[in-house]
Amino acid sequence: MASVGATAGGTPQGPGAGAAAASFPSPAPVPGPAGAEDDAEEPAETHLCVLWSAGCLGLAYYDTGDSAVHFMPDAPDRESLQLLQRVLDEISPRSVVTSAKQDENMTRFLGKLASQEHGEPKRPEIIFLPSVDFGLEISKQRLLSGNYSFIPDSMTTTEKILFLSSIIPFDCLLMVRALGGLLKFLGRRRIGVELEDYNVSVPILGFKKFVLTHLVSIDQDTYSVLQIFKSESHPSVYKVASGLKEGLSLFGILNRCRCKWGEKLLRLWFTRPTHDLGELNSRLDVIQFFLLPQNLDMAQMLHRLLGHIKNVPLILKRMKLSHTKVSDWQVLYKTVYSALGLRDACRSLPQSIQLFRDIAQEFSDDLHHIASLIGKVVDFEGSLAANRFTVLPNIDPEIDEKKRRLAGLPSFLTEVARKELENLDCRIPSCSVIYIPLIGFLLSIPRLPSMVAASDFEIEGLDFMFLSEEKLHYRSARTKELDALLGDLHCDIRDQETLLMYQLQCQVLARAAVLTRVLDLASRLDVLLALASAARDYGYARPRYSPRLFGVRIQNGRHPLMELCARTFVPNSAECGGDKGRVRVITGPNSSGKSIYLKQTMETCEDGNDLVFFYRVCEGVANASHASHTAAQARLPDKLIARGKEVSDLIRSGKPIEPLKELLKEKQMENCQTLVDKFLKLDLEDPNLDLDIFMRQEVLPAAATIL
Repeated sequence: MASVGATAGGTPQGPGAGAAAASFPSPAPVPGPAGAEDDAEEPAETHLCVLWSAGCLGLAYYDTGDSAVHFMPDAPDRESLQLLQRVLDEISPRSVVTSAKQDENMTRFLGKLASQEHGEPKRPEIIFLPSVDFGLEISKQRLLSGNYSFIPDSMTTTEKILFLSSIIPFDCLLMVRALGGLLKFLGRRRIGVELEDYNVSVPILGFKKFVLTHLVSIDQDTYSVLQIFKSESHPSVYKVASGLKEGLSLFGILNRCRCKWGEKLLRLWFTRPTHDLGELNSRLDVIQFFLLPQNLDMAQMLHRLLGHIKNVPLILKRMKLSHTKVSDWQVLYKTVYSALGLRDACRSLPQSIQLFRDIAQEFSDDLHHIASLIGKVVDFEGSLAANRFTVLPNIDPEIDEKKRRLAGLPSFLTEVARKELENLDCRIPSCSVIYIPLIGFLLSIPRLPSMVAASDFEIEGLDFMFLSEEKLHYRSARTKELDALLGDLHCDIRDQETLLMYQLQCQVLARAAVLTRVLDLASRLDVLLALASAARDYGYARPRYSPRLFGVRIQNGRHPLMELCARTFVPNSAECGGDKGRVRVITGPNSSGKSIYLKQTMETCEDGNDLVFFYRVCEGVANASHASHTAAQARLPDKLIARGKEVSDLIRSGKPIEPLKELLKEKQMENCQTLVDKFLKLDLEDPNLDLDIFMRQEVLPAAATIL
């Protein structure tokens, strides 16, 4: 993993010939020290390519120091792009390459990065390449077709694909696209080979996985061994039921989280564990606090409040696009008030614990301002009834007046209809005056039997508009007067309330930072409460970390899943590091607990024909695999088990293994019978029968298995 300083030397400031790339202004070159040698070695540079989409980050960078491409598998990163900032702080890239078609959050982040002061040493050049350069298939092709010195020319295409697939996780789609974009950028800029012939490519001496210094690298094989997230088939087929090993799935913890973001954070902590002792102890302080019996009521109250913390980033995104729903305002209102409850509760807790102090301080009065505005403006009951944003009374006098007029329209229009009926033909039995938004006031008359053709719809003094549901609709002098006097009340009210909603959205978006911080800290509290709850129920103990101890020391360790599933469970201690050694080779028969011991449970004895498992680690090597006992548990045939014991004894004694004569005779008879059946099926009267072919293809190949 490289961590080098960025400098201004070496690479051209623009893309190569014909390259379609855009970039923010590059920082001014840094002059070298006086008297420097012309042939002095240039400092190493890193060039980073990054993509972010739907809360996931994929990146890769090229280090001129070791001429290697470093990649980081796709990892969750929120809109604040904190993970990306950590990467930038660690590798200090000379340039940052990304797609020209980028999310608004990434564009804003890179804009701030490019606008740093010229004197800031970490200010990189920001380069946008066309989005087509980051296509998934073209990126894969670019990776697989590259000329790498560490791959022998004798390798076939298939072997090369298999080799690269063993190094690069091609299922990390954003990372693969970032690798493809990086290779395109290196080819255009010709990093490190600017003065060489054009047929000389940028040297790539290897692909290496990049892990931030405070994180622990865990690959997919490790997940499989630890059974953290999903079920998989156990290699021992005799296992009870379907042969599936229950995935830990953070057993008993994930379902204790109250909010979706808490579940995501919990998965993140298990997939990207940290070895930062300060961070680990900070988490453990919270868990230990809630394990105290006197704090159980507080934990339950916080747990209830966390249930109302919802997906705030999605709501803020809808506000920016003016796509806010009525339910969004309800969710936001509950979220903010729950956050205020969390703040007040944490202010009463020990401020020596970092998380409580952060919530108490960073859940600012902006939250109260947002909650107060929403509560005073939004008419939740009316909004649900109208299926749109509506405001409470006494917010806008003009809106209140128009709503008053609209509410009094039915009785007023009844009186208008009575007057209209007095002026109509006596054959018309009734009429009504209706209001249709965007159209206005209309006179509605039932269709008479004599009104057949369109010409029959004409009535003197009225303008025919349309026919609907056997009713004729007209404009009259009075309805035109109502349009001029009252206007389009529905549309006017909607427009004015929409304007108020926009103003309210602006007030909320201006305080979006505190809402984002609410989600960060609330999800952290949610996870730690879930862990504390599991620790309380299952009797887990707090680990103690020491920077002076290079190893692991476990006293009576228990596998969290097997302890719940097994009828009896035997704890085992483990110690490695220092004078105890750092490597352990675990031996023992099937089902003795080797896998379980590796995951936090191998001594056995024979009692007659039974094998007794102690599930306890002891020094030395297992004397036998006891495979026959395992086979008997799986209910394999007795003859097969006996033959297995016989072969095992022959192997241990160094004697040759001879096939069973009885089995050979049975097989010979089966082969003979098959050949006889083929002879009996022959039709000797068939003129197309070729006996020579039959003998070559059927008889001669079977002779070796019969004789």
